[in-house]
Amino acid sequence: MKRFVSLALALLTAVPCAAQWLYPPTKTVDAADTYFGKTYKDPYRWLEDLKDKDVEAWFKAQAELTDGLLAKIPAVDALAKEWMDLDKLKPAKYTTIAYENGRVFYKKTLGGENVGKLYFRQGWNGAEKLLFDPATYKAGETTTIESSLPSFDGRYVAMGFSAKGAEYSEIRILDVDRGTLLPESTYPSYGPYGWSLDSKSLFYDAGKVTDIKSLEIELNRKTKLHRVGTSFDADVDFFSNERNPELGITPKEFAAAFIDEKSPEYILGALYTVQQEMRMYYAPISKAKSPSIKWKVLCKPSDNLVRGMTFHKGQVYAITHANAPHYKVVRTSAKNPDWAHAETVLPEANDSIQSMEKSKDFLYVVYSNGIRGRLVKYDLAAGKAHEVRLPASGTADIACPGWRTNRCIVYVTSWISPTTLYDYDGAKDTFEKSIFNTDVSYPGFETLVTEEVEVPGHDGTPVPLSIIYKKGTPLDGSSSCILEGYGAYGISYTPSFNVRHSIALHGVVLAYAHPRGGSEKGEAWYKAGYKTTKPNTWKDFISCAEYLVKKGYTSPERLAGTGTSAGGILISRAVTTRPDLFGAAICNVGCANAMRMEFSPNGPVNTPEFGTVKDPAECEALYEMDGVQHVEPGVKYPAVLCVGGWNDPRVAPWEPGKFAAALQNASTSGKPVLMKVNYDNGHFTEEKIVTFKNFAGQFAFLLWQTGHKEFQPVK
Repeated sequence: MKRFVSLALALLTAVPCAAQWLYPPTKTVDAADTYFGKTYKDPYRWLEDLKDKDVEAWFKAQAELTDGLLAKIPAVDALAKEWMDLDKLKPAKYTTIAYENGRVFYKKTLGGENVGKLYFRQGWNGAEKLLFDPATYKAGETTTIESSLPSFDGRYVAMGFSAKGAEYSEIRILDVDRGTLLPESTYPSYGPYGWSLDSKSLFYDAGKVTDIKSLEIELNRKTKLHRVGTSFDADVDFFSNERNPELGITPKEFAAAFIDEKSPEYILGALYTVQQEMRMYYAPISKAKSPSIKWKVLCKPSDNLVRGMTFHKGQVYAITHANAPHYKVVRTSAKNPDWAHAETVLPEANDSIQSMEKSKDFLYVVYSNGIRGRLVKYDLAAGKAHEVRLPASGTADIACPGWRTNRCIVYVTSWISPTTLYDYDGAKDTFEKSIFNTDVSYPGFETLVTEEVEVPGHDGTPVPLSIIYKKGTPLDGSSSCILEGYGAYGISYTPSFNVRHSIALHGVVLAYAHPRGGSEKGEAWYKAGYKTTKPNTWKDFISCAEYLVKKGYTSPERLAGTGTSAGGILISRAVTTRPDLFGAAICNVGCANAMRMEFSPNGPVNTPEFGTVKDPAECEALYEMDGVQHVEPGVKYPAVLCVGGWNDPRVAPWEPGKFAAALQNASTSGKPVLMKVNYDNGHFTEEKIVTFKNFAGQFAFLLWQTGHKEFQPVK
């Protein structure tokens, strides 16, 4: 297979747009599906069998070709090193901060450190102690701590260990006082859900199959209950479609049971898919050990509860979009919930509610207009609310690990300002730099500027667009520009700092589109890029691209687009709709074959977001979303790099693989279409070394193909 690499490398001396690329041969098959009287051909269906030797060989040949080409661009390694050097300047990153029985547990990743370690303190201001270093777990393999959950008494920590971005975890339990792992373990799991009140038993995710690439891996998931100190093999099924047939749990719903410390009188059961509206049940904690728990409905999807729920003194509080496109906070009786007549606690505002958090005496609600965040505090006793004056402007968030007190942590960040952590006293409304915060400045970032604009969409709807560039960058169309977009699941692309933004210091314009499908403008913005309205997502992206060209930030031959994961729909349809508008594109672990998504391991759980081919309207919508289905022979497509993670549990690598195959056989532009395969990665990985090298390759490809002088390959 190396002959493809050597022959392709010889072509690098040619001008990219005129080069002919010798790709690994890709056969086609006579495969098709007929839905509601219409036939959809699928000539690359054979690539879906990742266990087939011919398929494995095809991906390896594509990977060799791509890796060989990218290796000829010296700036790849230089850019990865630049990011790692900047990362070494970063203060420690703290995640999964939890406070249990006087002990503070957290995962800390030092600047320049590849993966994080688990630490704890005895009290907030106690001496820091290293609790577990994942580097000691398995020799010769980089292990990451995917999840960590301390018991209520602080004696144990349940951890989920993963490797190579697979996300599925091996669960182990750490004895905190001894600093040793208990002998029992189980695999594969999505991790722990919660502890029993006596801290002697663990609720965790389990499935019926162990092959993580099986089509059944995400079906019929259940919560099992594990007794500490015993074998996981003896664990009982606590909450599932088998244990609870009366609840009508479908195979694609994840059945999760847990105890919320804020309301210890109940055991909770939640059924998860990607659907935002919650479906939950509850039962008295006294019935938790009963062989037959009688679950009562806490909320159903038609109640329209999203983004958060919490309990306080017999009341349950939740965020809803019912008659509130920008969301509001309501409450009802925990004993007899009646959401149809729930009391409004915080009415709808002009900006959208992102989340809420509870401390001892207060409820905190985070708002955002898509760019700037704000924080509102609601006094649970007095029933009054006021906006908290934040110490800085930008994207904001709050966490209250010790919910029995009013001590919380507030996070503030922006596109070019590092995340700053503040210790916030809710009772006094005072801020001070957190014990977890270290101020840092990054050389050159002070020369970057940001712009927030609204672009006229294809139907006249204003679409938000964020732009980052270095002061003095000419706006005459001569600059390379990387435009990124997502637009799915109601996820807002809010500003956040990233050392990768240093690419703007190289004279590159960075832009982030905020298309419909996210929720920058509320629930209606989300639903305007959802299932049958999904075309708005890539059309908004195209509108942002046209604006960047019109205003001189870039030109079509120097404009690059990129989309990751569900953003694969956006980018694959943008380049198949307007191939003339982009010089290059990245489909990064992207959903590029929407009509076949539900037949992948992660597909069924995602049908509430994208639809199913079993419904005529949704089937047609999936066809419109499908990049592979819209590749046409004889079209001059831009240069495209498709990226797949071989261990990806979310988007099977055959989705970007089929898109690459279709483009390789169809494009007449002479520009390369490459398939990069990350065998050391999944959908993503915590490993910085792997991540930086991966994205450096992606950026280098885009800048090579858009003519940036620093990123041209050696002859």
